[in-house]
Amino acid sequence: MQVHVTSRARGQMLAAAAAAHPFEACGILLGDGVRITDVRKAANVHLTPETHFEIDPQTLIDAHRAARAGGLQVIGYYHSHPHGPPAPSATDRACAAGDGRIWAIIASDEVRFWRDAPDGFAALSYTVSDT
Repeated sequence: MQVHVTSRARGQMLAAAAAAHPFEACGILLGDGVRITDVRKAANVHLTPETHFEIDPQTLIDAHRAARAGGLQVIGYYHSHPHGPPAPSATDRACAAGDGRIWAIIASDEVRFWRDAPDGFAALSYTVSDT
């Protein structure tokens, strides 16, 4: 499977990761199907944001409410690894729901996408476009 992401959404994720450093940035991927057209930055409310992330619950609730009201769908989540590769960590694997959502992980100036499958994370290829 291939994910399609707008250059604007990709840029927003990279900017959020840079601004949060040395803490993990996090947020919500919005769009339709496997097309990410927007992201919603969220506060990282985890007690140890240097090495973990927890999306602010109210931000997540608001995104789901907006989707039910006809807005963009919540198709996944993003977070950064300030001191590691853009791949699921042991903590990510332990905390994952296996719900099929898309995860974007940012490290340095690189974004990689993963499917949170029931049997573990699967790497996804992606394309970037202006629309």
